[in-house]
Amino acid sequence: MSVLTLDRSVLQLLAIPIVALIVMKSLSKSKHRMPPGPRGLPILGNIFQLPQFQWLKFTEWKEQYGPIFSLNLAGNPVIVLNSHEVVTELLEKRSTIYSDRPRFIMAHEILTGGIFIAFSGYNAIWRKLRRAGQEGLNVRASEKFQPLQQEEARFLTYQMMTNSRDWDDHMRRSAASSVLCAVYGWDPIQKSDDPLITRINDLMHRLVRAALPGAFLVEIFPMMLHLPDWMAKWKREGSEWHRKDTEMFEGFIGKQEVLIATEGNKPCFVASLLDQQAKHGLSRKETAWLAGTMLGAGAETTAAALSVFMLAMTLYPDSMRKAQREIDSVVGRGRLPAFADRPHLPYLRAMVKEVLRWRPVGPLGLPRRTSEDDWYNGYFIPKGTVVIANAWAMNRDPRFYPDYDEFRPERFLDEKDGEIDIPGTRGQGHVTYGYGRRICMGMHVANQALFIDMATILWAADINPTKDDKGNPILPSQHDCVDEGLVVRPAAFPCTVAPRTADSMTVVMQAVQSELGKLNT
Repeated sequence: MSVLTLDRSVLQLLAIPIVALIVMKSLSKSKHRMPPGPRGLPILGNIFQLPQFQWLKFTEWKEQYGPIFSLNLAGNPVIVLNSHEVVTELLEKRSTIYSDRPRFIMAHEILTGGIFIAFSGYNAIWRKLRRAGQEGLNVRASEKFQPLQQEEARFLTYQMMTNSRDWDDHMRRSAASSVLCAVYGWDPIQKSDDPLITRINDLMHRLVRAALPGAFLVEIFPMMLHLPDWMAKWKREGSEWHRKDTEMFEGFIGKQEVLIATEGNKPCFVASLLDQQAKHGLSRKETAWLAGTMLGAGAETTAAALSVFMLAMTLYPDSMRKAQREIDSVVGRGRLPAFADRPHLPYLRAMVKEVLRWRPVGPLGLPRRTSEDDWYNGYFIPKGTVVIANAWAMNRDPRFYPDYDEFRPERFLDEKDGEIDIPGTRGQGHVTYGYGRRICMGMHVANQALFIDMATILWAADINPTKDDKGNPILPSQHDCVDEGLVVRPAAFPCTVAPRTADSMTVVMQAVQSELGKLNT
């Protein structure tokens, strides 16, 4: 009998009690009143009511059931949070109860060995990794990455003006290169098809696919985890991928150690991790995976946010012109923007916020799980409930963003260009980076990258829609999007990136050549 036949036989035997298990879960559901929500089917609940772009349906249900509503997914309780007030109360003020994760057996326990911080439960390992990551990526620590990000922004701008047709490929390369430099201190990646970018993207997509509900039967029947490897092909393959990925990430750490020994301690995230490894009690494997996580997650989210920026500039030329006028008044035309200009560019800082608010690249984020029974406004939320925070709905709350579907950076500035605070956003103006103890560790690095990329591109170039045969602009859709698993980004669209002035390309090229010259010496 083949292994494949055994796998199929085991699955068939385990599948027999599946209906009984769902029924038992449904019948054992608490008699206490949970938040209201849409009616579903007997036993299966609301499973078949969830479309591909769930955040849109959740926002629709918000109007019907309120800022907090519940779902039943085959006996598993889920609550969806849709307002700043509810999120602040539950995910911020009661964060000790609402910071756990659902169990991701394949994605977390097998593919990443239980040390992937994004999937990790609220436990001692997570706290250790979080402390180490936060120390290397806080506001002050992030400033040491600015010279690298500035160099990358210039090379990106040069590539886009040279070949605007492939602007999205350039942005994906640039985001990966920028994060790689910040994490490992390596030289920039100069080709969009670099094998390293492909390898990291493949890893992240594999993890996201493995975390999808129903992707592996072991998520429903955890006892399958104890099957011997020869009976479970999925388990063998997952363990092998974990071995290969660990080998890759530990190899990156080894390369960094060689660089430190030969060239000195170049500022980067891994250098600080290695320096503080004993302090945080990290093993070599934990250090390697924490750094790899920052690389994988940071590259795709930054690239997706930059694609939102390009969409906004194509559809809202008045905003582009206003940002360019501000940049010209502060920077002039004789040099490129730098981080020293950041305090004097309030409209551009507001534009970064608006890009992240207008089309959040993670409209739902990763789900959480309650670690205790809880009550909120008379509603019972049982232990083990999956909690989803709908950032899309909160970033479009008409109380704070009256014309929420419009791209308008001015919403974050008063008449004197002072910054306007939006309640419940920690000064970010949006909730795209998350909430509470699980808020994105890399948000300061991401804000820096977006600022300098946008400033440099707008200093040098105009972004315009392409034209048809009759000279009419071809405007991209404002709402079409692509769900790539880890991020949601605008659907692909063409645009042109042309130098604003005759000397724009010359100034950018000279800066790029200067930086390349440093790399070659």
